Amino acid sequence: MELAIKTYTGGDTGRTVTLPESVFGLEPNNHAIYLDVKQFLANQRQGTHKSKERNEISGSTRKLIKQKGSGGARHGSIKAPIYVGGGRVFGPVPRDYRFKLNKKLKQVARRSALAHKVKEAAITVVEDFNFAAPKTKEFIKVLNALALPGKKTLLVLTDYTPNVYLSARNLPKTSVTIATDLNTYAVMNCDNLVLCEGAVAKLNEQLGKD
Repeated sequence: MELAIKTYTGGDTGRTVTLPESVFGLEPNNHAIYLDVKQFLANQRQGTHKSKERNEISGSTRKLIKQKGSGGARHGSIKAPIYVGGGRVFGPVPRDYRFKLNKKLKQVARRSALAHKVKEAAITVVEDFNFAAPKTKEFIKVLNALALPGKKTLLVLTDYTPNVYLSARNLPKTSVTIATDLNTYAVMNCDNLVLCEGAVAKLNEQLGKD
């Protein structure tokens, strides 16, 4: 599949780029996408949640009522879960939510995510660009030139470009990453994927080999 390469001002460079079938053209594997997105979100969790059980509650150990003769249930501690302020039964404890996925499965997931964007005609290729200084106004001009204002957009740079990254940092529906850091969640979470010309070559190099 061939796409025209645009300038970051919205013009036509007169050149095209070929999106290799091995990366952008396979039949999407939705289950691989699900697993990769699930792992990505799980890895973001701190896992520091904690509630106190009854042995960790500070309180009196006095027996509340006598064992027999009250006509009600037996109660031995104010720290029991049945009382307000008592310990929690089977509450959350700190844990690590991370889990392992095979590299080949993650590779299939990223290819599948890119293939989805191709089917949705949601990929734009622009020439590599940079700003003289970080200015949000300049990045908004780029979005307007590419007819992408107001849409959730992911820009994939060839290499880390501080001025472009800083220019987009304050825009709520815009994300910027580099080709080597592109993940399945980021691709599926955007409405439009904007690839720099050099990023296409890097993705082909990274994902094109088995």
